[in-house]
Amino acid sequence: MQRPDSVNERRTFLGLLSWPERTAIARALRTETIGGLVLLAAAVAALVWANSPWSGAYEAVRDFHFGFPALGLDLSVGHWTADGLLTVFFLVAGIELKRELVVGELRKPAAAAMPVVAAVSGMVVPAGIYIATAVAGGGSADGWAVPMATDIAFALAVLAVLSTHLPSSLRAFLLTLAVVDDLGAILVIAVFFTSDLNPPALIGAGVGLVVFYLLQRFRVRGWWWYVPLGIAIWALTYNGGVHATVAGVAMGLILRTRRDEEGSGYKAESAAPGERTEHLLRPLSAGVAVPLFALFASGVAVSLTDVGEVFSRPEPLGVVLGLVVGKSVGIFAGTYLAARFTRARLNPDLKWADVLALATVSGIGFTVSLLIGELAFPDPSQAQHVKTAVLLGSLIAAILAAVLLKRRDRVYRRLWKAENVDENADNIPDIYQRGPDGIYDRQAGEG
Repeated sequence: MQRPDSVNERRTFLGLLSWPERTAIARALRTETIGGLVLLAAAVAALVWANSPWSGAYEAVRDFHFGFPALGLDLSVGHWTADGLLTVFFLVAGIELKRELVVGELRKPAAAAMPVVAAVSGMVVPAGIYIATAVAGGGSADGWAVPMATDIAFALAVLAVLSTHLPSSLRAFLLTLAVVDDLGAILVIAVFFTSDLNPPALIGAGVGLVVFYLLQRFRVRGWWWYVPLGIAIWALTYNGGVHATVAGVAMGLILRTRRDEEGSGYKAESAAPGERTEHLLRPLSAGVAVPLFALFASGVAVSLTDVGEVFSRPEPLGVVLGLVVGKSVGIFAGTYLAARFTRARLNPDLKWADVLALATVSGIGFTVSLLIGELAFPDPSQAQHVKTAVLLGSLIAAILAAVLLKRRDRVYRRLWKAENVDENADNIPDIYQRGPDGIYDRQAGEG
């Protein structure tokens, strides 16, 4: 395996990550994996509860209203989790996207081309399959965006359950795909799923975002500035008719992700505001916000009749085909064509079958798919069929991915061990410290 800073490695697709990038990716994935396992448990609990003799209690809790009616915020528990808690998830996603664009892999056009093309193909093809299926069956095309998104937490939970030892490059590629997916999803929600717009409230939200930007621009510190302002922006966005999660992404994109250094004209920082905020909120997002949303969004009564209707009705069938077939075909084809167009060379330790397996994992669309399903199908009975389709499609994609990944698990274990050998016990893998002649180069590990 080559050093990450060699000329050949820079031209290699899915090659070894740089040490700073790998460290940042590992930190993010560790939290998302744990959160994904909690998410998986919450989804199972919701399904068991909704299909138990106590299903009435589940519906009563989910539909219980509370809030601040005078502010237009008298919402059910289900809506608080979808419009409120998921804003934290999208705030973290916005910070993550900003980091990738400013200091991560997406800052380099050549490196960004591959995951961006793959992610866009992985959104367009599922949407096209859904529309074709729905139109051919005489159904509604309104749910075209449901199978577009990848649930990175759920996907990582599946990988954790499978005990796979995927190389860091494959995990990083999956994470980058999911980041671009999240951006596409929030754009779709903002543009296509808005209710009656309230211009004064939207103007107020815009003013709040400008103030948020100026606070960042002038290096104003202190959570007491940002938390009340963030809540006000969220409430105004919600009352403005735009889905409130859009406010989370907007604030995440505004937060600075590049720390101020000595000599920059500002006080030196140990971490940028975006980095600190992500560190604080990612556990809350992965361990509380997303699982609670799953608990109240995935609790659908499932029977053999319901499963049969998923495969007989055009809308839910389009969702299943979009997730299982569309995501796999779209991401794999987009990646392959982008590699050929940019003349990138696939890491010789991997095969295109590994990319196909990763594309299949991306068919696990859960959190955002359920959210868009609720927005696209206000009718409860229709929404229930679509939710069932999301669950079934994600389950089928997970099973197919498990089969494909397990076939190559021996190779993944070998590559994973090679990446993590640390003979001098300095917590930096030796592969990042060896020069071309095989001798340790400590600066390589520190750079």
